[in-house]
Amino acid sequence: MKKISIRQYIATLIVCFLAIAILSFCTIQAFYKKSVNDTLSLGESALKQQKEQMDAYLSRGMDAVEVTAINIEYMLRENYSNDDILSYLKQESKYYKEDVDVNFTGIYGVINDEYLDGIGWQPENDYVPQDREWYKAAVKANGESTFVQPYLDAQTNTIMVSISRLLEDKKSVISLDIELGTLQQETQAIKLNGQGYGFVCDRSGLVITHSDEKNIGSDISKGEMAALYKKIVSKKNQTFSYKMGKKHITVFATSVMDEWYAVMIINNDVLYKKISNLIIYDVGLSVVLYMIIVVFCTMSMRVTRRTLNELDETNDELQEINDSVLQALAKTIDAKDKYTKGHSVRVAKYSKMIAGRMGKTKKEQDEIYRVALLHDMGKIRIPDAIINKPGKLTDQEFSMIKLHPVTGYHILKGIRRIKDLAIGAKYHHEHYDGMGYPSGLKGKNIPEIARIIAVADSYDAMASNRSYRNALPQDVVRSEIEKGKGTQFDPDIADIMLQMIDEDKDYEMKQTDELKRTILVVDDQKMNLMLVKGICKDEPMYNILTAESGEEAIEILQENEIALLLLDIEMPEMDGFETLAKIREFSDVKVAFITATRDYDTIEKARKLGVEDYLTKPFLPAVFLETIHGIID
Repeated sequence: MKKISIRQYIATLIVCFLAIAILSFCTIQAFYKKSVNDTLSLGESALKQQKEQMDAYLSRGMDAVEVTAINIEYMLRENYSNDDILSYLKQESKYYKEDVDVNFTGIYGVINDEYLDGIGWQPENDYVPQDREWYKAAVKANGESTFVQPYLDAQTNTIMVSISRLLEDKKSVISLDIELGTLQQETQAIKLNGQGYGFVCDRSGLVITHSDEKNIGSDISKGEMAALYKKIVSKKNQTFSYKMGKKHITVFATSVMDEWYAVMIINNDVLYKKISNLIIYDVGLSVVLYMIIVVFCTMSMRVTRRTLNELDETNDELQEINDSVLQALAKTIDAKDKYTKGHSVRVAKYSKMIAGRMGKTKKEQDEIYRVALLHDMGKIRIPDAIINKPGKLTDQEFSMIKLHPVTGYHILKGIRRIKDLAIGAKYHHEHYDGMGYPSGLKGKNIPEIARIIAVADSYDAMASNRSYRNALPQDVVRSEIEKGKGTQFDPDIADIMLQMIDEDKDYEMKQTDELKRTILVVDDQKMNLMLVKGICKDEPMYNILTAESGEEAIEILQENEIALLLLDIEMPEMDGFETLAKIREFSDVKVAFITATRDYDTIEKARKLGVEDYLTKPFLPAVFLETIHGIID
């Protein structure tokens, strides 16, 4: 038996070794491929970074030309003299050179057939600006700012690039000269971990800047670089391997302002040397580490993982159940107020957003959300007539409203799994200046979670519908929050809410449900239509439209926004099922059937068609109202 155990042990070691060897080989191979890809990605990223800096630098020049052009066009339309325009060019030239970039050497151009130079350069008598490349390029671009092929500047004896633009009179042109010093510095920074070199060339192959300044001005479209140049220009952005002489190189290329090409070249021996050395080192180390890890940890890891997975599944199920219960309780509370659907959820959402901006952890934010969800739990004891009263409350009614924080506290205090659940319910109506209720707490003595909920609750109260009004305008809500800083609200938390309001440009943080819903009742019996109108006459939330046939109902649906369709089944010419089939061709409006039929097969047929509910005649008014309220809200 002992020999068998030893054999099994040895066999296990051999199998583990082989498995680790194969795994290591595959891992190293994948590592090598990934390392090469990562290296190429780093190279592309390094070049892209320099490209973006070049683009940003040249874009400033483009912007300068655009702004200057717009202003000069305005001056031309207003009949400014050339002297005025020259003065403006001098002012702009000085500004660009001193405040924008020292390499922006000056703005010049042809205005009203006269050459004007912002830095005061006077051309020779035989100088014809219309024959210059900067003028021709601008005319060719027809009103768009364009780059001119680099040239040797007569004033500074340095290589320059110009950006020119034809003005709206189709004969005046302005141009900005830019020295390439900054671009040369960016080009010299084109390297990967200090290796390789870079250059920038234009479409003709002229090298504009180069890591080695001796190569500036050379033409790579000819000679031994010609084949490489053709491959670079074949695509604007690419990375490829290339054999230059006896050396294998990697070429990174990208476009600059869609006019030039930025290129980085690195010798492959240098590029991948570190990767090769690292793989050789990792081979031996991986085998040893894998042998130790596999032998001593595999079994325990499997057992631990299995146990943890089971615990996670159990915790997830429990949390899902808890959240479902909380959501159900919140809906129960909100169901008492027909006008503020979703109030508890919105307050919880805003509270969580505030907590996030206060730097709370994800777990803390979730806890605050759950606490805020049940902040109005105590309203369950307040009569519906008071909650839904369309007008000002009496002192006695308001006293009953003020009891709900205490009621909520005593309902929730036994739930200890959610920290501060009862605290949030009890103190969310306390005021920062001590004038709130029920305990008159002041300042930081009010629990932080209650101070958060207080701001979120007040905000939603103003941004929600009421029985006597729709949600208040956003500027009014903001003004009230601002006025409540330091009195009703914690000023720091109020500032966070004000920031949220300012960022909410489209006023999305409000109750979006319409206060009044339109219901279409379809029945061939006028008495039934009158009955429904009578039931709903004291319900300000519902606007009742009627139709006596399916055809009339379809016409009304096509012309109005309907929240609910109450449809009789038994009608002449076109019954309820036929009418619903035609309506579904163009509308997904919610539908409930009203009929005297009590056949279950008919009810089941309606259910399969997606009908929300099925009311049988005669029905109680209370049942009717509760049904339509449940479907709509």
